[in-house]
Amino acid sequence: MMKKHPPGLIAIVIYKGFVALLLTTTSIVLILALKKHDALVIFSESYVLEGKREVIDWVLGKIINIKPQTLKISGISTGIYAIVTAIEAISLWYERTWAKILVIGLISTSIPPEIFELIKSLSLLKILVFIVNIAVSWYLICHFYKH
Repeated sequence: MMKKHPPGLIAIVIYKGFVALLLTTTSIVLILALKKHDALVIFSESYVLEGKREVIDWVLGKIINIKPQTLKISGISTGIYAIVTAIEAISLWYERTWAKILVIGLISTSIPPEIFELIKSLSLLKILVFIVNIAVSWYLICHFYKH
């Protein structure tokens, strides 16, 4: 018979799984952008984009202006972080004590930079991420000391 998991833990595992998926996708896009950097430059200079979707132009401009070495480092480090996040999610599902400590530690170290970012400029996404990270930390700390 399967062990019943607390709803808070299920929510955290889903959140961590989603973040791992998002990081994996970002890593793949960065590495593909690195492999196709020259083609992106040529494409961005083509007349096809002239007067077309400003968002596409903006995104391509951002990617093209990134040095290939930066794309490579960003892609690899994002991939590594995606793997760590997936391990966190799986280990939390199996309620490993070390995973709770790891998540609490990683989130705790991310809170000061998040506060700094919120002071610099507010956005709905920054506020949402900050609130979710505080809630996850709080839940895991409370849950950790119950067991």
